[in-house]
Amino acid sequence: MNAVNKARSLVSDLRRCWKTPPEGRYMTYKEIASLSFGGNGVRVITYYLGGLLISVGNAFIGNTIGISPGAIYVIYIVSVFSSFPLTALRARMIDSARSMKGKYRPYLLTMGLPTAILASLYVWMPYELMSTAGKCAVVLIFNIAFQFFYNFYADAYDSLINVLSPNSIERSDVLSIRSIVENFAPSVMNFVFPLAAKAITGENTLFDIRVYRYIYPPVFCLGFLLSMLVYVNTEEKIVQAKTHVARMRFVDALRAVAHNKYFWIISLAGWLGFLEGAFGNIISWIYNYQDACTAAQYSIITMIANNASFWPNIVAPFAIRRFGKKRVLIFSNLLNIVFIATMLPVVRSTGSPYIIWMLLLCLFMNTFMTALGSLLGPSVNADIRDYQHYISGERIDGMFAAVGLVGTAIALLTSSVLPALYDKAGLNETVAATLGYTNSYDVLYDRGYFVRICTVLVTASIIGAALNVIPYFFYDLSEADQKGMIAVLRLRAMAEDGARGAATEEQKAEAEKIIADSKALSGKELSPRAPGHGKAARRANSAIRAENTEILVARRVRDELAKYTTEQGVLWLGLSTRLAEAGVSGIGSVSLPAKHEIKAMPKGTEQERETRRRLLMLLSDVRVASKAAAKKFPNGITEFDESVFDGLFAREYETEVAIRDVLEQIRLCRSRKDKAREKELRSGLKTLQRQRTETGRQIRIAENESADYYRAAKPCLDARKTVAQAKAYEALCL
Repeated sequence: MNAVNKARSLVSDLRRCWKTPPEGRYMTYKEIASLSFGGNGVRVITYYLGGLLISVGNAFIGNTIGISPGAIYVIYIVSVFSSFPLTALRARMIDSARSMKGKYRPYLLTMGLPTAILASLYVWMPYELMSTAGKCAVVLIFNIAFQFFYNFYADAYDSLINVLSPNSIERSDVLSIRSIVENFAPSVMNFVFPLAAKAITGENTLFDIRVYRYIYPPVFCLGFLLSMLVYVNTEEKIVQAKTHVARMRFVDALRAVAHNKYFWIISLAGWLGFLEGAFGNIISWIYNYQDACTAAQYSIITMIANNASFWPNIVAPFAIRRFGKKRVLIFSNLLNIVFIATMLPVVRSTGSPYIIWMLLLCLFMNTFMTALGSLLGPSVNADIRDYQHYISGERIDGMFAAVGLVGTAIALLTSSVLPALYDKAGLNETVAATLGYTNSYDVLYDRGYFVRICTVLVTASIIGAALNVIPYFFYDLSEADQKGMIAVLRLRAMAEDGARGAATEEQKAEAEKIIADSKALSGKELSPRAPGHGKAARRANSAIRAENTEILVARRVRDELAKYTTEQGVLWLGLSTRLAEAGVSGIGSVSLPAKHEIKAMPKGTEQERETRRRLLMLLSDVRVASKAAAKKFPNGITEFDESVFDGLFAREYETEVAIRDVLEQIRLCRSRKDKAREKELRSGLKTLQRQRTETGRQIRIAENESADYYRAAKPCLDARKTVAQAKAYEALCL
């Protein structure tokens, strides 16, 4: 009976929350289902196309097309250099996006379709008729195109979770559900792929060009169609003032992200661990070159190996709640070192009939730990972007990819290590010629060289995994910190909208609730962990952790509201008041502390360090503003009328709504086969689309003018914002 009641309760919850989020959450069950099932399509494309992209040791380019590792490395370098301007363009497009559909959702369509088409053409190029130079040229051209379209498509999907909910725990939960569901299609494909390859070629090979040509294009097309579930049924939710206008230039955004310590910690982990995946091809090599099992057995092996990434999705939500992201990241990465190390004695036993099964066990455990850590990646990155919004006041998600180009430059240096290891271990043309082979990778047919090469790669992976874990010890952004920052961002959004008379009753009510909750917990101390073990102790500790989180959130809210009453806050507010009163043309007339005076200020507390940092940033902003004013406004700065955006944004919204209504009417006409009315509607649709394009052009012009003005007047504008925020906080606390 209890089970029946639980089933009824589950069905009731599904119905109630299908289109309305549960209390305290932001995503409906329909959104979660669409994100997860549609994610199968994205994952199929990213999994299979990701395996075709240029990289040293790539099987398709090296084994199938027949390009040597040295030539692949040269193509890789050229391809990476091409990514610099393309990534910067992508960052600008994301951060300046003003579509009703959001920052990321539109690109699932506009970047997904070209990606699927290009990927299908890529495998159907007549490589067998080309010279080596021709092959290299074609691979380079396609990979430059993928740098933009594929990376944009994959990044749009991975980053979408950042803006679907501001709740860190909810994001982690949804990521776990998404990962469980979205990997179904790739898992099925991994099982079918070796069997299909055997049917196509009649041999135990995965690298025949026919395998790619007959299997990949249908997969890419199906993947794109599935991904449209995500595009149609999700809605972005960003905690930001409705009246806020993004006015940061590329260089300004770079400067802002450069101060995000958590971005550098996570990035450093990836840069130091560049060798961790060096062992990745070993299990496919042992099947393809050492004939370690049949095609049917290999299908089972790949299915089991990939199934390892399923179980962390069940464990992760509980582990995050119990231990926090930092501890889970460190734990999973430490065990990664252990399980990679266990591969060493296994690969040295090549020739044993059980070697591939022993290798599978090692790989399963490694994949489990890697998936556990990787599962936290999107959630951690979302928290880092919330932190960026918190410290800079701007939502500049796209710029993280641009700053990530630093990592790309580092990768150019480190990527030469793997080809050198290949060559040193014997995977090169000289050894191949000595053994009577024409393709460098055919060296792997020789058992002695196979063991030698694999031993080198596993050793390199151990070193990479050990280096990878070090930065995580310095990551201290907790779940309570993130929740507190979101609460503060809501207060700031209300204050910013309120200063322009645009704050809604809902915003005001939400701000009042945040403040009331903070006051209710004012002065309350954190509770220690409950003693004992067992279910009762676990429940008690769970309640204690939840209460402690709310206390920490309340403290952050309290500090935010009181920040202009502290000694440092009074100093900052006074300085901001003088700058605001001086106006945009009088920035240079305001007396500011000299750089050496600021550096001599005390830095014993967090507040004192923050004051020093902000004052140093202000000096930098004043210098930048002075140069911008001289360049863009040689005859003096005139105030930019921001009300121009009100009309433009209203017109943009009305046009978007009209287009959506017309599209719905067109669908109805098509179902009724009313072609005359459909033709008439399509004519009107073109007019609306032209209006939307023109409005978008005018918005971009206004944004550029606003950005120029903001850059030249930033110290004054920020000061006005500070004064308005201080007044809003004072009113809220009355």
